[in-house]
Amino acid sequence: MSAKSLVSKEWFLGVSLASAAAFLFLGEWLYGVAAGAAGRGVIFVWLFAAILGSAMCVVRHAEHLAVRLGEPLGTLILTLAVTAIEAASISAVMIHSPHNLSVMRDTLFAVIMIILNGMVGASLLLGAWRHHEQYYNLQGANTYLSVIIPLAVMSLIMPNYTQTTPGPTLSFAQQVFLAVMCIGLYAAFLAVQTGRHRGYFTLESEGEEAHDPAAGSAPLHAILLIAYMVPVVYLAEQFGRPIDELIATLNAPVALGGIIIAALVATPEAIGAVRSALANRLQRSINICLGSILATIGLTVPIMLVVSHLLGASMYLGLQNTSFMLLLMTLLLSVVTFGSGRTNVLQGVVHLLLFVAYVLLIFQG
Repeated sequence: MSAKSLVSKEWFLGVSLASAAAFLFLGEWLYGVAAGAAGRGVIFVWLFAAILGSAMCVVRHAEHLAVRLGEPLGTLILTLAVTAIEAASISAVMIHSPHNLSVMRDTLFAVIMIILNGMVGASLLLGAWRHHEQYYNLQGANTYLSVIIPLAVMSLIMPNYTQTTPGPTLSFAQQVFLAVMCIGLYAAFLAVQTGRHRGYFTLESEGEEAHDPAAGSAPLHAILLIAYMVPVVYLAEQFGRPIDELIATLNAPVALGGIIIAALVATPEAIGAVRSALANRLQRSINICLGSILATIGLTVPIMLVVSHLLGASMYLGLQNTSFMLLLMTLLLSVVTFGSGRTNVLQGVVHLLLFVAYVLLIFQG
């Protein structure tokens, strides 16, 4: 790839670096100039667009690495990169809104609903609409769910029933156990996914995707992925203040902050998952969707527990009322959906309708 072609293709890296530099050196001045709702709205859109565009570039380079490294290593790189962006965004909201005790819970739940219902539903519906029935490795899906379900229940349901501390919270010892459990189960899963049971996460009928030599080498894509990650993580850290101000200006539900973060980090992966399903590569689509959920819970929860202690902030974990029931329904539906090794249009419709119910109940719960 020539230098001219590289600059032409990676022009958004300049936008990302310039945005990061602007907020690093002129951040307070920008907020001073952008007084009022309209100015703050411009900053919100600017940061959202810069983070989303950079995240999509991260996904693009991760996909190139996936083609060269093969599954499941390529998808693993993608999920880890997006998890880093998510953790930075949640940390930013916690720093700028220390009284928002539910930001991690809301974001974690939003990611689960967006991915397990929105992303999965869109992938299954569009893929089946084009290809009728699609197939995937049943053992791989079951392996994902066997780790996702206990992590989701321990993180978002169990805090409602513990009695050591009041409310949907955990004691310090319980938080330590949860963090160790999340990291331990995720490490065990990675050993299975990349080691002796790597075949669970591939499908022979899909074969290996051919790569274009003109697209660049694996080291080049790895360097560019890191180059995009550095400014996007910094920009994600700056995003907490605009989110907090937006919620206050609109007098919106507090959970909206978690939804914005979740949508921001899930959108690039959603595009990749749907694109794979349309190309009749459902196994890769499932690896992206379920891998994202697992990485979010397995890595974000321990990181956020550490951050909360460093900030001296309390944290609500247990879901309440309609959210509690939606999570149970989503986990049960996922077990049914990924229980046969093949999918159809109806399964996609059911997941999407559950996602619509989630959005409705945020504002009409």
